[in-house]
Amino acid sequence: MRKYMSNKRRKMSLLKLTASVLLFSLSAQADEGMWMPQLIDALNFKDMKKNGFKLSAQQIYSINKASMKDAVAIFGGGCTAEVISNKGLILTNHHCGFSSIAALSSVEKDYLKNGYFAMNAKEEMFCKGLTVTFIKRIDDVTQKVMENVKPGFSELQKDSTYQANMKALENDAKKGNQYDVFVRPFYYGNEYYLFVTETFKDIRLVGAPPESIGKFGGETDNWVWPRHNADFSMFRIYANADNKPAEYNESNVPYKPSYSFPISLKGEEKGDFTMVYGFPGRTQEYLTSYAVDLLMNQQDPIRVMLREKRLEVMEEDMKKNDTIRLMYVNRYAGVANAYKKWGGEMLGLKKSDAVNRKKKFENDFIELLKNEPVKKEKYSNLLNQLEKTYAEYAPLSKQFDYFSECLLGIDGFRMMRGFMGVFDELKKKQNGKENKFNALLKETAPAIPFKNYNKETDKKLCKAMLEIYSKEVPRTQRPFYLDSLLGAYNGNTSALTDFLYANSNFVENEKAKNMYVNFEANANIYEKDPLYLLASSVYLHYQKAVIPQVSYLENQINQLQKEYMFGLKENMKGKLFYPDANGTLRVAYGKVSDYDAKDGVHYQHFTTLDGLIEKNKTGEEDFYVKPRLIELYQKKEFGQYADKNGKLRTAFIGSNHTTGGNSGSPVLNGKGELIGTNFDRNWEGTMSDIMYNVNFCRNITLDIRFTLWIVDKYAGAGYLLNEMKILK
Repeated sequence: MRKYMSNKRRKMSLLKLTASVLLFSLSAQADEGMWMPQLIDALNFKDMKKNGFKLSAQQIYSINKASMKDAVAIFGGGCTAEVISNKGLILTNHHCGFSSIAALSSVEKDYLKNGYFAMNAKEEMFCKGLTVTFIKRIDDVTQKVMENVKPGFSELQKDSTYQANMKALENDAKKGNQYDVFVRPFYYGNEYYLFVTETFKDIRLVGAPPESIGKFGGETDNWVWPRHNADFSMFRIYANADNKPAEYNESNVPYKPSYSFPISLKGEEKGDFTMVYGFPGRTQEYLTSYAVDLLMNQQDPIRVMLREKRLEVMEEDMKKNDTIRLMYVNRYAGVANAYKKWGGEMLGLKKSDAVNRKKKFENDFIELLKNEPVKKEKYSNLLNQLEKTYAEYAPLSKQFDYFSECLLGIDGFRMMRGFMGVFDELKKKQNGKENKFNALLKETAPAIPFKNYNKETDKKLCKAMLEIYSKEVPRTQRPFYLDSLLGAYNGNTSALTDFLYANSNFVENEKAKNMYVNFEANANIYEKDPLYLLASSVYLHYQKAVIPQVSYLENQINQLQKEYMFGLKENMKGKLFYPDANGTLRVAYGKVSDYDAKDGVHYQHFTTLDGLIEKNKTGEEDFYVKPRLIELYQKKEFGQYADKNGKLRTAFIGSNHTTGGNSGSPVLNGKGELIGTNFDRNWEGTMSDIMYNVNFCRNITLDIRFTLWIVDKYAGAGYLLNEMKILK
């Protein structure tokens, strides 16, 4: 059974941010940036070549010939994967495949705990709901999106016109083909690009190491360097006889890609060129000082505190038995990941004096306009307006965080959202109005009984969250019904929770299932359910009193930020601006690099299996590995995967600018050969979503040689290597 990080250790972990954060400039540095691949040639390809890239820009991205882009895919909803064979074999992170592996697992066949490798095609297991998406083409459609926008249009009219134009462009691009299409804004809506994609739905699990190897180090090592975990999993794309996407069918065959990455066993050394190709999720590099102040001093601290408590509750129950562990393991990992990331980001920004450095950048920008008084006044007023708007937004943001991170951290509350829709449609039906009651009831029913839900665990979460909520949220900001219940129970959130979970039909899976036998006849009973009454009143309060104001102010901020971004690009001619990450295909490049964490503490650029064994010897729960790995280590059976010193390297770090979504991205050398799989950042560098510093921001990469050693020597699935192009 996998062990979970204790509350005390989590607190210690957040306090161990020891890096002395160095001074930095807000201007893009050589290794900074997430560049759009179709623009590489025009923007900074010369710099890539100077730093060690050996191929052409067309080999990175081309719509007429096979190129690297054809081997890089969106994996599931938020990771990256790469094609590594001509039979549709793809490689991504273990934590990216985690939910699919968990869905295939049971207590009897626990593929998370024990690992799994198919020994032939028949043993590859279909992953329901998993998709893999490739980019076919990217087009600049900025002018077309902004057509028909007339002088004097309000922001609402402009946005409505943009949306209509985007929809028309998407529809036109879809005609006569099987592709999907979407248009996405860049630079806060100053530019727009159209993406044509192809999505495969028959994806099968090929292999994954045991959790003790794939997640070796657990939450102790998460967002930390040095690292030693083999964070990978392998899947295969299946297609129909025409090599096109198809629903799962036993007659489907392995997909034949137009491009797959060759794999290098040469290894990497300090100073070597590296390139990350993937789908980074979200960055906010051009935020103002007011936004960073809010993030650093309010939002991150609240979210970290609430998630820490949720982790503590889940951890306690997950230790009890494997059934509860499997129910909550994926959710625990998701909560813990953001918890630790926000903690590192918060402390890193503070140590960086980020707010004052942002202010200096803003002052320097205004000073740049000193000889253009009209522009100077315009952007000075814009920054003042941003400051004012953030001041209005901050208290509402706090209210929303206590709704989304606190109350919606309770499953019982979240489950009511679907039922609210059913009741709304039933009322329409009873009043003789057009309704979707029958269809919605049918749609909702399969979700009952609720999966990955334990009543007693959720009851503990409810007690913990309501206790914090009652202490931190003033009565004037609470939903009236919730405040009334707290008053009726004299603030005793434990007693209130006991009442709710003892008398609700919704928190008992069997009762909830029986509701659907004759839902309409018993609706009056269900609608008076105490948990439904509470949760629905909470939703309605926030939907009416908070969310509209939050949305309004966020729209205001986005519009002001759009104007600010336009001003930066228009007036800072000597600077190349890369767009913030937004889940679209990007190239980042840098070099294999060590770094200094603080005075007297230096981290080298790679780790070896020696370090894994040393951690294992400590006996700490997160550093357990199965005896087979230790046995192979003792025998030094490293084969062709060892470096020149006979060591088996596990991971390395580089100065590539990455973020969430880059998990699973291929890390390539200057010849475009796969040398590893990106899976994390160092904790000191998590602030790179807001500010990047080449001196200490590092991406962490699983060495491809460690991956292949696990597949070949540990798992005995060396036959998979036969379909790869491996360069020695």
